[in-house]
Amino acid sequence: MANIGIFFGSDTGNTEKVAEKIAAKLALEPQDIAGTSSDIFDDYDVLILGTPTANYGEMQPDWDYFVPEMEEADLTGKKVALFGLGDQIDYPDSFLDAMGELAEMVEEAGGELIGEWPTDGYQFNDSRAVKDGKFVGLALDEDRQPELTDDRVATWLSTLGL
Repeated sequence: MANIGIFFGSDTGNTEKVAEKIAAKLALEPQDIAGTSSDIFDDYDVLILGTPTANYGEMQPDWDYFVPEMEEADLTGKKVALFGLGDQIDYPDSFLDAMGELAEMVEEAGGELIGEWPTDGYQFNDSRAVKDGKFVGLALDEDRQPELTDDRVATWLSTLGL
């Protein structure tokens, strides 16, 4: 089994709760990205990174502070799965934009994105997290669709081949 690290940034606690759900299914402990450096990624073959989108398409503050670390990171040879949280009704023009921005940083650092997710079942106008008609990672809306989270997490994890 691959050595997997789960990292998240969270303001309201929703992303942390989802990270804990994912970690529980994999018998792992999630780690808060706040105050870490990118060398923490060196110990893992697979990374699962979670971020909410703040306000109108902005990075969550802990991830925003981590951007310089991501710019220095070398993720060559690592598989990276993303999950993002957003509100598709109140922010339909920037739904999950932070996950899209994180995906771009992962690819620039040499990481291989895995775990794309269909856009079916969501109502939004635009998202930087959509690439080739699919989300770059698991899309969750704890504000409007919390009842779907557990099934979405289980289904997504089953597609990762971990």
